[in-house]
Amino acid sequence: MKKVLLSVLVVAGMMGTTHAFAELQGDPAAGEQKTAACAGCHGADGNSAVGNFPKLAGQGAPYLIKQLNDVQSGERKIVEMTGILDGMSQQDFADIAAFYASKNISIGQANPDLVSEGELIYRAGIPAKGVPACTACHGPAGAGIDLAKFPALGGQHTDYTVKQLEMFRSGERANDGDARVMRSIAARLSDREIEAVSSYISGLH
Repeated sequence: MKKVLLSVLVVAGMMGTTHAFAELQGDPAAGEQKTAACAGCHGADGNSAVGNFPKLAGQGAPYLIKQLNDVQSGERKIVEMTGILDGMSQQDFADIAAFYASKNISIGQANPDLVSEGELIYRAGIPAKGVPACTACHGPAGAGIDLAKFPALGGQHTDYTVKQLEMFRSGERANDGDARVMRSIAARLSDREIEAVSSYISGLH
């Protein structure tokens, strides 16, 4: 019962802090044309070839739109994206998000030495440290929750997930809302635990 209540509170807290952007119908075909400048880092179909850059293929459109708005406003700082979103409209963001959401993410290969530890963290959390299971917000298969703007994680590069958890832990990334859910969780994770759960996520589908 406590686990269920924690999951509900986490979801409710995050939903209460996400931006209420107008819901626009995105056009994947239009979005493909608008992602030409994105392909160098994220791949033509949203499957980046370099671990430092996130795979966007298969990501939920509501989450992508939120991140694009956060980057454009400066709430989320990504040096490599400086100036790229200047002048883009909400329709542009909806189209771009629709394009990436229509693609399939490529699944990675988890480190066999870390699978057991990573799976335990992802599916059960670390009760002794107050770390909830990742499944509460990101789902058993890492598909995320579109309505709540919780990202899909399954198949994401290990290096990228490690970097984001480390940035949440340090506070360098802080666009998880007033509830500070990701910052609070990441603050309780060791380097080893971050590596293990990130590796497990890369092979999750």
